[in-house]
Amino acid sequence: MRKRYLVMALIVLSSISVFIGVKNITPLDLFQLSDDQAQTLLVSRLPRLVSLIIAGISMSILGMIMQQLTRNKFVSPTTAGTMDSARLGVLVSLMLFTSATPLQKMLVAFVFALAGTFIFMKILDKVKYKDTIFIPLVGLMFGSIVGSITTFFAYKHDLIQNISSWLQGNFSMVVKGRYELLYISIPLVIIAYLYANRFTIAGMGEEFSVNLGLKYKQVVNIGLIIIALVSSVVILTVGVIPFLGLVIPNIVAIYQGDNLKRNLPHTALLGAVFVLGCDILGRLIIYPYEIPIGLTVGVIGSGIFLYLLMRRIAYAS
Repeated sequence: MRKRYLVMALIVLSSISVFIGVKNITPLDLFQLSDDQAQTLLVSRLPRLVSLIIAGISMSILGMIMQQLTRNKFVSPTTAGTMDSARLGVLVSLMLFTSATPLQKMLVAFVFALAGTFIFMKILDKVKYKDTIFIPLVGLMFGSIVGSITTFFAYKHDLIQNISSWLQGNFSMVVKGRYELLYISIPLVIIAYLYANRFTIAGMGEEFSVNLGLKYKQVVNIGLIIIALVSSVVILTVGVIPFLGLVIPNIVAIYQGDNLKRNLPHTALLGAVFVLGCDILGRLIIYPYEIPIGLTVGVIGSGIFLYLLMRRIAYAS
């Protein structure tokens, strides 16, 4: 039943998103579009809608996979250094490969994101005190170190403005020809669904997984590759969207439980609805200007994160 409501909300918000903007287009105009209106829809509004939905689905599912593999509800690509490592990869591609294509930049960012995620997982193995709150703090500190390195070299090579464009999520620049990399996320999300049961078993620990006949390291590596690749695609296309992969899986787990495969469709739908809602809000608050979605998601997501944090502390005590 809840899935039905999420589908309805997705349809309603998608319809609203298409008709919000400086160029006035109403539902009735669809029957007799002018050339300018048709151009606006095909080049800007529809690509933006597609990118919002794909990014919302992808980042929410990444958070769920990461939380399952680390057995920690407060770990996500933004609290484990994955996104910071991807930004460092983008900077390296700007420094060393000045004429690189978006796909080449994505591959460099992927290598760095994967390396950063592996380092975080290794740090996780070495940490004996695996408290729910302590682990994401370690991830945030690791991400801050990587971010500081990125900022240092960006200043040194006069690339701080270039790299800052990947700091905050923003869909205002999404137009036809500049968002298609996001399509890479779709088959990866399908693979994540097919591997959902294996990720669930892997989340129970290496010894337990091996006893059940699961190739633990192979499954974990597949999960980390999906996380790193999708993170790289999203950061290159729309920038960092904070807290999304953190709060959405937790909200779904509250009313659905912890079954990964059963929760994936709910997580995907809620992630898309949440991103669409935040984007519409950002476009309306100071209309005809707009607030970057990284800011709206950051403000709303941080509020939800604090609530989840206090809820977990209260539950633990």
